[in-house]
Amino acid sequence: MFKKAAEVKSQQRLSGADRKKLRRTIAARFLNASDADIESLLPPKAEITVSKYPNRILVYCVEGGYPVFFDIDGRGTGILPTVYALWKVPELLPAFWLKGGEVSRYVLGGADLMFPGIYIPAEGLPNFLAGEPWAVKVPGNPASIAVGWTTMSTPEALKAGLRGKALKISHCYGDTLWESVENPYVPNAGFFEDVVFEDPALVSASKASDSCETGASVDDGNVASYEEFGDVVDVKDDQSTVGSASTALADMANEVTEHLVSSLGDLKMNETAAINELNAGDQHSLSVEDVDALLDKCLLQALHTTVKENDLPMPGSTLWSGHMLPCRPSGVTLDVKKSSYKKLSKWLQAKASAGLIAVKEDKHKKEVTLFSVNRSHPDYESFKPEKRKVLKGGQSTVEQGINDGQVPKVFEVAEIYKPSVHVNPIFILIGAEPGKLYSSSEASDTVFQYVEKQNLVKPTDKSVVTLDATLCDALYKGVIKKGSTYPTEIDKKDLGSTFISRMQAHHQVMRGSDTVVRKGGLKPIQIMTERRQGSKKVTKLSGLESFLIDAEALSSELQKKFACSTTVAELPGKKGLEVLVQGGVIDDLAKHLIEQYRIPKRYIEVLDKTKK
Repeated sequence: MFKKAAEVKSQQRLSGADRKKLRRTIAARFLNASDADIESLLPPKAEITVSKYPNRILVYCVEGGYPVFFDIDGRGTGILPTVYALWKVPELLPAFWLKGGEVSRYVLGGADLMFPGIYIPAEGLPNFLAGEPWAVKVPGNPASIAVGWTTMSTPEALKAGLRGKALKISHCYGDTLWESVENPYVPNAGFFEDVVFEDPALVSASKASDSCETGASVDDGNVASYEEFGDVVDVKDDQSTVGSASTALADMANEVTEHLVSSLGDLKMNETAAINELNAGDQHSLSVEDVDALLDKCLLQALHTTVKENDLPMPGSTLWSGHMLPCRPSGVTLDVKKSSYKKLSKWLQAKASAGLIAVKEDKHKKEVTLFSVNRSHPDYESFKPEKRKVLKGGQSTVEQGINDGQVPKVFEVAEIYKPSVHVNPIFILIGAEPGKLYSSSEASDTVFQYVEKQNLVKPTDKSVVTLDATLCDALYKGVIKKGSTYPTEIDKKDLGSTFISRMQAHHQVMRGSDTVVRKGGLKPIQIMTERRQGSKKVTKLSGLESFLIDAEALSSELQKKFACSTTVAELPGKKGLEVLVQGGVIDDLAKHLIEQYRIPKRYIEVLDKTKK
């Protein structure tokens, strides 16, 4: 409903009578809301505005605050709370719990909630009627991510085998209604740009004390599966228990957000701490003050560890790419344009004015050069650098390995498969788990184990397998047109490939200790060269995220290798990052990825737009 931006047709303040009418409607529609809850959402003395959108949609907002309710038909019968309202009063609506955080990508991407993505507790599916308002939550996170209307009742859902659409989503975190305010926010550090995971406050609190009264916990041993994914985290407690403690958890989430900002003061440079403390915070846009603090910490870390006296004088660009960027936490983007200084030269001059360093600006080249470091400066002496493995010349172990022609991390790609509803009975009958991911050989072995168990090999011809009803459905149900005759036999050499074709294809990417599993085939890295401003050329690299390649680190690496300007930009539509390299170095880039990152040639797509 709020997938695309729409202009507000009109906006006006509600009269006193209309405010009272709205409160009565809310109290009648949402029986879980107490008088205190309604007053917290619609304060008696606050002005309330109503915005009219196309298609009769009304959005109610507390003046100077956030939208709290919206009416899909403008008559009061289709009124729903926004995610902002649910973050403030979590018990306002009952909620479906997802089977894992990865499922939230589909909901936030605009899809309706399907039954295979819902966690069903041991006591069974909760009771609901068709057309009821329900929220959606992620396991381990008390804050709702979406709200919508049920499409069927509990008996109808059970009759349908828990398949099909469960909730028609009307509004979710990240849509245009959420973005319509001047300063949209998130309730805790589990919320990222296009996905929501468990709240780190809940995890850390449960680890710190077994007696933490959160009312909800994440059971790492209780793993559930979803048709679209591999293993995901499940929720142990039911939704009512979690809802009773949501208010306390929301306060804890605010503390985590403050912790993420304050952690910049201690700035752990090792990779593990960086991922745990800063990586989540970096996914949200840092404030100007946070970026300034991050710049200062990276500079001090570089001055302590890699910038030596015999390296001076040093161009500011070299200080930035060769020393400061390697000192940033892994996964964190360091962008001077998002600081209060906007330019590297202005920031370095500010540090020089503070007495930490001495710089000089070349007016012709318009570049600032670092000449000396005041190692007796209070900021320098009070800073405690993180210990890192640094090799000669200020290079980290990974950088040195790349420059020496060594492979920094082993790279592997594996095609894996997940059982679909068609083949699930085969896995269940032989005692295999249908929720796991299997290699092609393991999947093929599964069907042959079933053949052996059921004695389906044809006695008169050992190369042929006789199809029973279960195996026939697994291989051909939905493929054979109505009225056509189902086959009764299949050749052994075709059995394995036919069985695998009925499973859901996934791919697994491994680089060093990092592993990621995604649905579908692996999309290649695209290297494209195009002309800009006459004869100038620029080469673009995109799709690096699928191969677990850090775009910022690669940009810095290519800048040194090709002695040219490189930048990192966001692709439109939240599709990842793009590295731009000055010049037409398309072939050299492809060779570099193949040799240094071990990317198979079939996964590199080259496109030269400068050739006719």
